[in-house]
Amino acid sequence: MLIHLRRINPLEFRPPNRSSLKLFSTLLQNPSTHPKTQTQSPTETLTKPQLKALVLSQYSHGNFSNLLSNVIALPHVLLTACQNLTTPQPNNALNSPDSQSLLDSVSRRFDIEEMGRELCEDLFDVEGCCVTMVPSRKKGENLVLPNLKLKVLIEAIRMVLEIVYDERFLTFSYGGRVGMGGHTAIRYLKNSVENPSWWFSVTFDREKFDDRHVNKLCLFIEEKIKDGFFIGIIKRLFECEVVGIELGGCYLGRGFPQESGLSSILINIYFNGFDKEIQDMRLWKSQENPKFESEELVSMSRMFYKPVKIFVVRYLDEILVITSGSKMLTMDLKNWALKYLEGSLELKVDRMKTAIHSAVSENISFLGMELQAIPPSVLHPPMTEKAMRARKKYLRQKEVRALELKNARERNRKKLGMKILQHVFKKSKQSDGFKFEFQIENEVREIFTTWADEVVQNFLGSLEERWEWHRKLTAGDFLSLRHIRDQLPQELVEAYDKFQEQVDKYLSPVQARKALEKEERRMEEEEERKYAKHTVEDLTRLCVKVDAPIELVRKAVKMAGFTNSMGHPRPIKLLIALEDTDIIKWYAGVGRRWLDFFCCCHNFKMVKIVVTYHLRFSCILTLAEKNESTKLEAIKHYTKDLKVSDLNGNEEVYFPTEREVKMMGDQNLLDPRPVDGALSLALIRLAYDEPSYSCIAHFCDRMDIVFYRVRLLQNRLNVNPSVEEKWVSGMGAIHESLNRKCLPLCSDHINDLYTGKITLQDIDCTSFVDVD
Repeated sequence: MLIHLRRINPLEFRPPNRSSLKLFSTLLQNPSTHPKTQTQSPTETLTKPQLKALVLSQYSHGNFSNLLSNVIALPHVLLTACQNLTTPQPNNALNSPDSQSLLDSVSRRFDIEEMGRELCEDLFDVEGCCVTMVPSRKKGENLVLPNLKLKVLIEAIRMVLEIVYDERFLTFSYGGRVGMGGHTAIRYLKNSVENPSWWFSVTFDREKFDDRHVNKLCLFIEEKIKDGFFIGIIKRLFECEVVGIELGGCYLGRGFPQESGLSSILINIYFNGFDKEIQDMRLWKSQENPKFESEELVSMSRMFYKPVKIFVVRYLDEILVITSGSKMLTMDLKNWALKYLEGSLELKVDRMKTAIHSAVSENISFLGMELQAIPPSVLHPPMTEKAMRARKKYLRQKEVRALELKNARERNRKKLGMKILQHVFKKSKQSDGFKFEFQIENEVREIFTTWADEVVQNFLGSLEERWEWHRKLTAGDFLSLRHIRDQLPQELVEAYDKFQEQVDKYLSPVQARKALEKEERRMEEEEERKYAKHTVEDLTRLCVKVDAPIELVRKAVKMAGFTNSMGHPRPIKLLIALEDTDIIKWYAGVGRRWLDFFCCCHNFKMVKIVVTYHLRFSCILTLAEKNESTKLEAIKHYTKDLKVSDLNGNEEVYFPTEREVKMMGDQNLLDPRPVDGALSLALIRLAYDEPSYSCIAHFCDRMDIVFYRVRLLQNRLNVNPSVEEKWVSGMGAIHESLNRKCLPLCSDHINDLYTGKITLQDIDCTSFVDVD
């Protein structure tokens, strides 16, 4: 029995070691009882409710305890973490959560039960699972990456922390949470923020978490988790630099390999105290403002009530604070925020960049987009004269088509009716009665009834025809004279009066004209009401407009080599070594990332132009350069949609078509990663065949691999990404230590990597191969 005295906490009670499978089964069956003899199959993974029940079973007296030994060390939990790391593939058994193939794939790499036993006994070697990546430059920094075994542990810790803290995070805390990504934050800014007057964005100096930050973070975690071994694992991950947090950088939430899977949730835990303090301030300000009932607001119809509100949005280390009050209030709020961040959290804030801006006259950068307060009419402008003429033309064409269909329908009905009558008349002459093999009287009666109803409805809808028939039926009525009526039978007079009543009821154009005039007046009043409402809103209300930084996008397009100095598309000669399909996939990955990321912006049309023109024709020129042909020949062969054929001769389209781009918008907002990872990464295929390697994607056992060499944009251009003058502001970069590394990948995962479905975080970069 191994005992490490330096790890023992005499004040902490630790239960004796028990079978992990036995403990897991017991906790799922009845969390409040002691372990039974029932067990589950070791090949099963856990669903989210099962994992949540397992974690909550360790909750007692307001704290969680023994999470490492009783939850994370269980083989089922570790297998679930492996499943989360696995990239689903089509026609792959790994898609099934209960698949035996997942356990077999994990067992080829490490023993999951042995790993759980090492975690229970605090013998897990974190340092031995770290790989140091040396950069190609002498002055470059080393990068420490976890191997696949340590990634499984990190994912298991992340799953547990998510269950413990996710419901405790506030609603304005975005990033690293399910359904709470960057586009969700943008949607909140567009739909919920009203009448902003001043705002500021907190900008941090580039600083890595050191020992004091890690100790403070562990203190925050210990407030909810009383587990010394769990805290010790987190500290060891920071000491080995396999988990690191750097505020003020441009790599969080972008899928770069230098970002750990724990970074996002640890940042949220670190800033959770700040979020709660500022939420209390928001509630205090909201209670300070008087509240009016709807009846009181109606009585003060000539007054506009604008309560002072504070809006806060935090996406990982980016903090945006918006107020609808005075500048003094915003200054006090800014001073308090900086004091808390620099004092309680011991962070370095860039006070020059953390400046207060007017929401109306100045835009502010947040989440890689530009925000500005504008009247609602700017977001939803009225129709221009050209659009109104086009709409009228469309309505006229629609009326003409409807009239043509009506005439054709009437013509066909007349022909069919004449055929039916001729047939009936012929049958009546040939025999005394009608004899049919099938009784069709009901069907014929239903057809004629439907026609008659439609004719009557069309007739009643025409004011001119009703007027004409009313004039014919009421003109020259000699039966309306008294001396004539006295000489006629009473039944005839009453029948005539009833007929006239029906004529006036259904054919009188006066009532129809009144109804039509009433409808016209209602529509005019509705238009006037809408115009008045829009006018008042433009004068009294402000909303947030989100724009894509077009200048930065154009700079990135030029820096990546899509365009020349004149702004015209040009080929990228580095990609000529790839297959035609891989070239199109690479361009498609960059284009779709841009379109998906900026689809919520007001000037999304400008981004569409960049993709449909610059990227598309740069791809065509690259294909023409590779095949030594002209641009027209390449367009004729691939078409403008860049279609390629697979081995079976089926056409495939990877690049977004012009029609697809035209139909894109912000109806379905996702949470895509920025384009940085796809834009700055090029994978060049090598003519190297070594069958002893397998695909390095997480738990992929395919041996039909191809070697690809990583070529990074900053190394190709010999540019330091930290210098904003030579790099694109706000654009991240993959760590330079991966430059020129060779990665063995199968066809499915290289396809996903090209098209942006996975990133370098989804593959084991420590399993690279040295190829000269």
